[in-house]
Amino acid sequence: MKILLLGANGQVGFELVRSLAPLGELVCATRDGTLRGGAPCVSADLDNANSLAAVLEFANADVIVNAAAYTAVDRAEDEPQHAQRINGEALLEIGAWAAAHRARVVHYSTDYVFDGRGTRPYSETDATAPLGVYGASKLAGEKALRASGCDHLILRTAWVYAARGQNFLRTMLRLARERDALRVVNDQRGAPTSARLIADATALALALARSSSDKAQGTYHLVAGGDCTWFDFAGAIFARAQAAGLIERTPRLLPISTVEYPTPARRPAYSVLNTRKFHDAFGLHLPDWRQGLDAVIGELAG
Repeated sequence: MKILLLGANGQVGFELVRSLAPLGELVCATRDGTLRGGAPCVSADLDNANSLAAVLEFANADVIVNAAAYTAVDRAEDEPQHAQRINGEALLEIGAWAAAHRARVVHYSTDYVFDGRGTRPYSETDATAPLGVYGASKLAGEKALRASGCDHLILRTAWVYAARGQNFLRTMLRLARERDALRVVNDQRGAPTSARLIADATALALALARSSSDKAQGTYHLVAGGDCTWFDFAGAIFARAQAAGLIERTPRLLPISTVEYPTPARRPAYSVLNTRKFHDAFGLHLPDWRQGLDAVIGELAG
């Protein structure tokens, strides 16, 4: 099996380089043609249709794993065409190529396709209603991939973090070294999900899909178990980071509401996703979010 990995330098992409390698020949692609560490790879820019078409033809892969995305949620409000091109239109092209060449596409979507007004974990069949440009562009990508007719696996995830990249955990650790007190939103709820969990679950799903095409088709929710608020997550980060020697002291945490921390893009207040469908299809127990946090803190502690 030949696999093309788009976005190999992102949080999830970095972990996919490791998890996908045992499944077959892996062709990695990044925007600048360089992997973390400086090793050369294929160049692919989803913002450029010609660049994307060229890498699809060059790789001629059996499976395309798209970990590339426009993820600047607030900036997307000022750059809707840019977000739509990368998150939506590019999926039209990937899906069309895959359908014509009988390839399979794995694509990552987001909790932001929902409006967050729910009170129970969202299932894959619940109505979508994105609140902003980012969510709308990701939903457009989902629809484009489904309409293409290619074999596809859409994995919606949420609150992604890792030991590298730009994410909430790394921001909190930086601020903990700079400030004595931090104000953190306490009325948005979701499941912090490590990039490593997403990558490992993806590899398992692809391995199982080799023997069952049905399992390679459709939309699934993929997040860690349990849920918390951003305030809860910050507290857990600081407690573990201090115990691991990553920070000398824990800053004082002050819970605030979303209205006290205005942002250009509206966030869903409730982002908990139901993962039963993924579990039933692939037999993978998705561990509690705290286990993933322990692993990432351990990685950072060396």
